[in-house]
Amino acid sequence: MFSFISVFLVLKASMLFCSLNEPKCFLRIKDKKNKDGDKEVDCFFSIYTKHGHMKNEHFSGNLDKQLTTKNIHLILSLYFAIEEINMSPHLLPNISLLVKVECKLLADGSKVSLSSRRGDYFPNYNCGNHRRYLIVLTGPMWLPTAMLGPLLYISRTPEVRRLYYGPFHPLLSSFEHFPYLYQIAIKDTSVAIGMVSLVIYFGWNWVGLMISDDGLGLQFASELREEMQRYDICLAFVTIITYNTKLFLTMTDTYYNQIMMSLAKAVIIFGDKDSLLQVIFRLWQFLDIRRIWVTTSQWDIITSNGEFLFNSFHGTLSFSHHYSEIAGFKEFIQTAHPLNYSNTISLAKLWWLNFNCFLSSSNCKSLKTCSRKMLLKWLSRNHFEMSMSDTSYNLYNAVYAVAHSLNELLLQQANTLSNNVGKGLEFDSLQVLSSLKNIHFVNPAGDLVNLNQKENMNINYDIFYTGNFLQSFGIKVKIGKFFKYFTHPQELLMYEELVDWATDVRQTLPSICSIPCHPGFRKSPQEGKAVCCFDCIPCPENEISNMTDMDYCFKCPDNQYANPEGTHCLSKIVTFLSYEDPMGVVLACLALGFSALTAAVFGIFLRNQDTPIVKANNRALSYCLLISLIYCFLCSLLFIGQPHILTCIMQQTIFAVVFTVAISTVLTKTITVVLAFRFTLPSKRMRWLMTSGASILIIPICTMIQLIICGIWLGTSPPFVDSDGHIEHGHILVVCNKGSVIAFYCVLGYLGSIALTSFTVAFLARNLPDTFNEAKFLTFSMLVFCSVWLTFLPVYHSTNGKALVAVEVFCILTSTAGIFLCIFAPKCYIILLKPENKSFHKFRHKNANV
Repeated sequence: MFSFISVFLVLKASMLFCSLNEPKCFLRIKDKKNKDGDKEVDCFFSIYTKHGHMKNEHFSGNLDKQLTTKNIHLILSLYFAIEEINMSPHLLPNISLLVKVECKLLADGSKVSLSSRRGDYFPNYNCGNHRRYLIVLTGPMWLPTAMLGPLLYISRTPEVRRLYYGPFHPLLSSFEHFPYLYQIAIKDTSVAIGMVSLVIYFGWNWVGLMISDDGLGLQFASELREEMQRYDICLAFVTIITYNTKLFLTMTDTYYNQIMMSLAKAVIIFGDKDSLLQVIFRLWQFLDIRRIWVTTSQWDIITSNGEFLFNSFHGTLSFSHHYSEIAGFKEFIQTAHPLNYSNTISLAKLWWLNFNCFLSSSNCKSLKTCSRKMLLKWLSRNHFEMSMSDTSYNLYNAVYAVAHSLNELLLQQANTLSNNVGKGLEFDSLQVLSSLKNIHFVNPAGDLVNLNQKENMNINYDIFYTGNFLQSFGIKVKIGKFFKYFTHPQELLMYEELVDWATDVRQTLPSICSIPCHPGFRKSPQEGKAVCCFDCIPCPENEISNMTDMDYCFKCPDNQYANPEGTHCLSKIVTFLSYEDPMGVVLACLALGFSALTAAVFGIFLRNQDTPIVKANNRALSYCLLISLIYCFLCSLLFIGQPHILTCIMQQTIFAVVFTVAISTVLTKTITVVLAFRFTLPSKRMRWLMTSGASILIIPICTMIQLIICGIWLGTSPPFVDSDGHIEHGHILVVCNKGSVIAFYCVLGYLGSIALTSFTVAFLARNLPDTFNEAKFLTFSMLVFCSVWLTFLPVYHSTNGKALVAVEVFCILTSTAGIFLCIFAPKCYIILLKPENKSFHKFRHKNANV
């Protein structure tokens, strides 16, 4: 036991006198490594004033412990603001603003004991030298600020006025619990909207969320979820980090597995940075968690090993309150040196602890090997920011807010100040706090500062990317801005070149649940999963989707059709049975050929008009039939070519009239044959009918009836030009719509009744004795006519498009050609090839010799 105590005493002595080169006045070992890294610790700045131009004493006795770079940055920001104010001729003229700096105050348990010297460690009271602190700037963490109230109450100084310069916290806004506390920071009312806009910009829809289990984190989660629902963005997981240490230790593996097993590549971090949420990321520091972190600037922390807290392969995107650059701050940091100030021993401690400077053993104020080059080297090695952070900027504005408040009181109490020349100014701290309540001013950077939270709602954010650069350096680049009062997507302004240069976010796997549905496909939700998880199915025929991740495909207009990929609509080609179409050319040639052939036959009949074969069965009826057949052939040409309203009307009416004339002529010829041979002993009335040609009246009567039917058709529902874009893919078919299908069938039915009557009469007269009896030919012609049009009806209903028009033209040509060939082909054969038989006498003489 004695040997153990001896060893312990030796080690204790070596710790006290470890180096002859180190100053004995500090009595401690210089820490070579800061275990806290860049973690902020509490720093209280007690403000007081003195008349005249005076330098700050800068640091108090409690700075003989190592600070983090964050706190050093805060201290330098504080004194930069104070020096600006003290040098300004317009703000607090001939009055110096001074400050007492105390850091890690609450970490020292001995200082909060109920000792008689408790008041030495808490500001805003009258101490032995009669110094009165007007206000205490507390921060940057909210918990020490909240704890300061009860401690001050215990120390019998509960009336301390505090101005919190850390990130805004709703708990500190409670007037009931903190009546003498104001916050300089602006409430984050739109950071959730900004983060959702950034998620949309990068095309993510499946992100994770990690928050602290407190009102701050839960309120943010509610706002974020509400904003995400507006744009169909989903939360892959929500991890709530508990404040219960025992429960936290049991859940660490669950937290890790949750983030690693998720498909979300982007994770949003929000909450109290002094909670166990920070602890879990320090635990994960050496794990390969390849995620893109999205958070706020307060999480921009460097760990003890020089790495970023949210260090990952893809870096961190952080939102910071927008503020203008403070002129001269960078130069101030680079030129800060203890010799610039009166009380150098306190600042010498800071330089000795943090900048690896040497101090003279005989003089604790003399610094050795502490050049500006060493300072710059230290700043670079410790990732020291040359510009103000959010917290530093809040502290900067807090100092100016106090100065402007004092300046207003100074103007109000000019007489009081004149009576206190040469003395410390005795401002009332309650007056200072009351003045701060409604203070608003423009700081040297040109930004408006307003401590009234109800009025201070105009928040804009700068977006930074923080990551590793060349594996040895950290890089922090401003890549965009967010404007709260702009509408989406104008609210987000991203610097495309910087995004591509500084980050690899675009090249990483997107943070999505399902692969995006490309144009030509639509989303189909997966049953039982979030809306961000879906399958992609092709668009139906003639429907397109021309954007990514469309919920529905939409149909193309009637005059357009979808391309094979289903990505955009193409204009349909207007088509009809034209003369350029091969089918149209063939039908037109047939129509012209048959009409020319019919005209030639008509010429032959005129040339041989006196022959018995032409005179048989009424020569005039033959001429009438030939002429009507010519028009029947030619009327088919009205169905070829681009339809117009006039051609549509002419198609049906001319077709109906000329065919009625032709069929009624055939009927008249048939009746003439029956009258000639059936009645061998005709009565006077029958003889009159035969000799007077009264049977020819059948033609105009039948034609007149057809004209009446056509007139009713045209008067009720006439044909019109119609277009149909659904019959043939990619084409708009222009056709003549019949208008009234009933009227069309009435016309065909009337023609069929005449033809059927002709067929019946001719069939009865087929065996009548006569050399040139054409009853058989008339029978066959009507049989062909009726067969063609009976076949047309089912084909008409089963065909569409140009084929329907072609079928109708083909039926017209076929039925007309059938009548023509059946009736006139035998006669032409006799006239042209058997001329010896065209005379009745020669025919009878030939038969007699036989």
